[in-house]
Amino acid sequence: MQIIFHAGVHCTDDDRILKCLLKNRGDFANLGAAVPPPGRYRKLLHQTMLAMSDAKASSDARDVLIESILEEDDAERLIMSNDNLFCVPNMALRGGLLYDRAEERVRFLSELFAGDEIEVFLAICNPATFLPAMFGKTKYNNFAEMTFGADPRDLRWSELVQRIRDNNPNVALTVWCNEDTPLIWAHLIREMAGLDQNEKIKGGFDLISEIMTKEGIQRFRAYLAQHPEMTEAQKRRVISAFLDKFAREDMIEEELDVPGWTEELIDELTDTYDADVEEISRMPGVSFITA
Repeated sequence: MQIIFHAGVHCTDDDRILKCLLKNRGDFANLGAAVPPPGRYRKLLHQTMLAMSDAKASSDARDVLIESILEEDDAERLIMSNDNLFCVPNMALRGGLLYDRAEERVRFLSELFAGDEIEVFLAICNPATFLPAMFGKTKYNNFAEMTFGADPRDLRWSELVQRIRDNNPNVALTVWCNEDTPLIWAHLIREMAGLDQNEKIKGGFDLISEIMTKEGIQRFRAYLAQHPEMTEAQKRRVISAFLDKFAREDMIEEELDVPGWTEELIDELTDTYDADVEEISRMPGVSFITA
């Protein structure tokens, strides 16, 4: 079986991808791809991996899990989404690293589903926006506590991706920038479902509908209707053009009111992130999706 794990990260899509997958659940099932409700697997996998920290899983653990998670008998592909897959927000920056136990969690999944084809999907985000958003999800009273004393300028997504790859070379890894998600939304959903990129899906424009004005989305849909033969690459360029003109400022502008942060620091974090993204895009064994 092909088993797909969308692991977030936190503060990227807020379960929007899961909701879109569930919206297509019936159609995907007809194509052999199962999208179970999160209540069937999130707590179950969490408890199983916690137990694996102390002892190896039993030989029948995989079959027990599949039987508990799946309702379909003929599914060839299983898709699950959980932005707490690596850890909860309070522990996301433990040890001065981004998700310091991510590689261990992926290894547990490999051991649990030995013999299956596993792929992890992972969005990354500019630390200048990611860290303030994460702060709002944690119990900490100041940034130093949340980052466990690490300097934000030292945090690298490439280090996280490299750890996952080095420790789990047989696990396929797909990465993209959260900033590009509105442009590649439908592409991501199809990739997770194992669909051809011309396959129709429900909710392919859900995200841009949230961040574009009502007038903009109406004009966008009218434009699509007038140009039905556009390729995915052409659609992305059209989406980008419409967002430039019709994006809702309240949905795309993020407050970065962090005590002690200056414009110079934010610019430095952004420049470092751009270089980090470039490094990830060149990593062997990583499928990097760009707009």
